Amino acid sequence: MLQKKICMLGGFGVGKTSLVRRFVQSIFSETYLTTVGVKIDKKSVALPDKTVDLILWDLAGEDDIGSFRVSHVRGATGLVLVVDGTRAATLAAALTLRERVEAEFGTMPFVLLFNKSDLADRWEISDGDIDNLRQLGWQIYLTSALSGEYVDDAFHQLASMVAK
Repeated sequence: MLQKKICMLGGFGVGKTSLVRRFVQSIFSETYLTTVGVKIDKKSVALPDKTVDLILWDLAGEDDIGSFRVSHVRGATGLVLVVDGTRAATLAAALTLRERVEAEFGTMPFVLLFNKSDLADRWEISDGDIDNLRQLGWQIYLTSALSGEYVDDAFHQLASMVAK
């Protein structure tokens, strides 16, 4: 059985913890819980030819990128970048976090989640911005931790990417 460390990266309040809870426990809570440091969860993903244990490191949100602790990412084989579709600044934060990680550890597989698709009428990020990122060949999902929309799909896609 493969075990792969996956780091959840993104700004404060983008929904990293809610996405992990939705994926691992199939639940959503309206209560906002600030992650302090790191919270670690595990879920097995069955792929056609193998099972992968994803060890999910839910890192504290970073709006001040200068305080981001790159050391938490050491040993990771994949990233989940999370953006809050209702706050445009969180896209720049997620992209900057990815750049910092790749500068330190090299490129690694990732998925980019635009979370809070259930609030699409309040989004500040345009379809054009998302399409431009898709043109780069990135795996992008419009997710909702509330409804669960595309959450499993995104984690299964990353599991298949890191299992190679």
